[in-house]
Amino acid sequence: MVGDGDVVMSDGADRHKHLCKVLYRKSPFADEDCFQPGEETRKYLQEECKVLVIGAGGLGCEILKDLALSGFRDIHVIDMDTIDITNLNRQFLFRSRDVGRPKADVAADFINRRCGHMGVNVTPHNCKIQDYAEDFYSQFNVIIAGLDNITARRWINSLLHTMVEFDEDENPDGSTIKPLLDGGTEGLKGQSRVIIPYMTSCFDCSLDSFPPQVNYPMCTIAETPRLPEHCIEYVLVVEWDKHFPNRKLNTDSPQDMKWIFDQAKERADTFGIRGVTYSLTMGVVKRIIPAVASTNALIAASLVNEALKISTYCGPVLNTYMMYMGNEGVYIHTFEYEKKDDCLVCSGTIRNLSMPAATSLQGLIDSLCADPSLKLQRPSITSDKAVVFMSSPLLRKDHEYKLPMTLRQLVDEGVLGENEVLIVTDPIIPSKLKIRIALT
Repeated sequence: MVGDGDVVMSDGADRHKHLCKVLYRKSPFADEDCFQPGEETRKYLQEECKVLVIGAGGLGCEILKDLALSGFRDIHVIDMDTIDITNLNRQFLFRSRDVGRPKADVAADFINRRCGHMGVNVTPHNCKIQDYAEDFYSQFNVIIAGLDNITARRWINSLLHTMVEFDEDENPDGSTIKPLLDGGTEGLKGQSRVIIPYMTSCFDCSLDSFPPQVNYPMCTIAETPRLPEHCIEYVLVVEWDKHFPNRKLNTDSPQDMKWIFDQAKERADTFGIRGVTYSLTMGVVKRIIPAVASTNALIAASLVNEALKISTYCGPVLNTYMMYMGNEGVYIHTFEYEKKDDCLVCSGTIRNLSMPAATSLQGLIDSLCADPSLKLQRPSITSDKAVVFMSSPLLRKDHEYKLPMTLRQLVDEGVLGENEVLIVTDPIIPSKLKIRIALT
């Protein structure tokens, strides 16, 4: 029974009635110039729009499910991890028989098996996001990140900005802009964010708002441990290398993690410390943030809702930032995260620094790494005159002799120029930082 004003899609699929109501009708909330209700918009969504989901964990599983049930059909998912038994309580696409298998493969199989009759096809990529170049990411219309670490989120944010091309007037070419929808959860808190390269603030604009990663002093964990985390960290940092030299810990291996747990438990018993559990060991070693399934579901719904609006113009897009705070009640608020004038990724400006002439090159590098708005790890520096320093293991030895030299000495020897613009790169991001140093 079709009522007045109702529209049935050409394939008559009842499963997509909710899409009919959104995509086949005019809306007072939609952009009048861009939103064209009807069959053409539906066809674009289901036959042309290509979405990439980064991460197939707790948030990624929810995102994949929501995309498949919201009309998206051509979906790709990329994840480098394998399934651990501790994932099963919140990553609902996985079963106990899947432990040890790649997350991307299992998630794709599950969605294809359940939603393949709807035309949905999920393509898995079991690798790091850094394993693919620009041409891979350029094929997608929307990219949704459900990542749990800042380094990967910075990398994809930076890459999508470097892919944007500009015309003669320095205006970004819209066809090269790939929207990034970034989501994150922590217990009963979560956030979703819309990043349109060079149109909105980017991920790095908010970098200094993230709390620093917790690190325990070596003297504490080695001599006077007081917390179960101290015992776990000691085994991770000290004991592993003693017992397994030249072998990297595999955090996805149950055998490796059980060894860490057993050793930490033994050390805790020695010092009379209680509370070392396998779950806590996993959390300390993997830097796992506690996850709540309902928070993942809410944030994933927000991200897919924004993906639908960006893809079809059927409604106003989130003004950059939504925050959910479930630990204070069911409370959500949105706000615009403003662009940072000297952002490493999206400002395109030269960062001016004032440093004493007696500062060593090592001191300059340390200051760049300590800057909370940059958070670089292994910066390399070049000038128009010469290569100042390279952090690559293969090239570092050729430049280490410069580290104790002062900036004044480097200028006198022609390695640096007075007020010269220097290019700083770091493996953590594809972007380049431009700095100009005024010696004082």
